[in-house]
Amino acid sequence: MKALVFHGPGQTSWQDVPDPSVKDAADAVVRVDAVALCGTDLHIVKGDVPEVAPGRILGHEAVGTVVETGADVRGVRPGDRVLVSCISACGRCRFCREARYGQCRGGGGWVLGHLVDGTQAEYVRVPFADLSVHPLPATLADHEAVLFADIFPTAYEVGVLSGGVRPGDTVAVVGAGPVGLAVIATARLFSPFRIIAVDLAASRLEAARRLGADATATAREEPERLVADLTDGLGADVVMEAVGLPEAFELCTRMVRPGGRVANIGVHGKPAVLHLEDLWIKDVTLTTGLVDTHSTPMLLRMAAAGRLPGAALVTHRFTLDRMEEAYDVFSRAGDTGALKVVLGGPQHDTVALPPREQ
Repeated sequence: MKALVFHGPGQTSWQDVPDPSVKDAADAVVRVDAVALCGTDLHIVKGDVPEVAPGRILGHEAVGTVVETGADVRGVRPGDRVLVSCISACGRCRFCREARYGQCRGGGGWVLGHLVDGTQAEYVRVPFADLSVHPLPATLADHEAVLFADIFPTAYEVGVLSGGVRPGDTVAVVGAGPVGLAVIATARLFSPFRIIAVDLAASRLEAARRLGADATATAREEPERLVADLTDGLGADVVMEAVGLPEAFELCTRMVRPGGRVANIGVHGKPAVLHLEDLWIKDVTLTTGLVDTHSTPMLLRMAAAGRLPGAALVTHRFTLDRMEEAYDVFSRAGDTGALKVVLGGPQHDTVALPPREQ
C-alpha cells in the first residue's frame, strides 16, 4: 500500500510500505476512506515530538471500513464503517478504568502516528479495536465524521470541560485554527455570555464569527485591551490556548480574571514562561491535558443531529495520492486559508493481507 512516512525533521514521503495485518487478537485492520491532517502532524514534521521515530507512518484521524478483525474483537466486524479514534485504550489499566484513555498504560493512549504506524495511509492497523473505533451513523459523511476522531473531542474535553465553561461566562480562545473553532462550537453548548476569538489570520477570525464568536481580535490588535474593555477590566472567566506557542500561552495568562481558568490545549515544542510573580495572588487555575475521547460517542450523536458544524471546518479536500500537496497547503494556512484538510480515495475493493501465523 501507499502511506506517508516520516524520515526525520522536515522529511516525509508518500511511498510504498507493507500492508498492515492483525498482530494481536484485539486488533482491527481498517481501509482508510477519509483521513485528516492535524496541527500535531506539523509539529512532528518540524521535529517537536522526538518520540516519533524515522520510518513511522503519520496520522491519527480517520474514517474507514473494517476489513479484518482479531479473534477477540466483538464490537465491529468486516464491512462496518467506523471512526478511528486518535486515542487507543486497552480498557484494563487504572487510567482506562477511570475513562482517562489518553493516559493508558496498557499499550494505548496516543499511539497512532506516534508510537505505532498511523492513519495517513491506504490501510491502518488499529490496536484495541473494541474501544478505539466507533461505528458511524449513515447520516454523517466521511469528511465530516473524521473531525470527531480528534479535534472535536480535544476541543470539548481539554478546552471546554477542563476550562469549566459555565452559562454566563466570558470565554476567550487564543488560536482560531480547527481546534479553536471546535472550542467555539462546543463552548456554545454551555450558553456562555460572550466568546472572544484571537488569531493572526483574518480568514480564521471570519470563520470564528461564522461559528459563533461574538468578538474577534488579531494578535496585533491588543486583545488584552479588548478583553479588559468587554469585562469592565476584570478579564475573561475562561481562556483557552489553542496554538502551542509560548507567546500564546503567556497571552492567555494575562487575559484571565482573578479566580478564572486557563486551559492549555495546544501542543508545545518549546518552554513557556509561567509568570508566577503575577499569578500567585490571582487564584488562577491552569490545566493541561491530552484528550481522552470519552466524549466521542456523545459528540457523534450531536453531529448526527445537526447540533455541531463539522463540515463547516473543512476547507480543502484531496485524494490520498495528493498527500504531499495537502501537507503543503495545510502548512501554509496563512496563505491558503486552510482550516481542516481532508483526504480520501481512491479506494481499493480488496486488500492483500499476509497469512496469520498459526
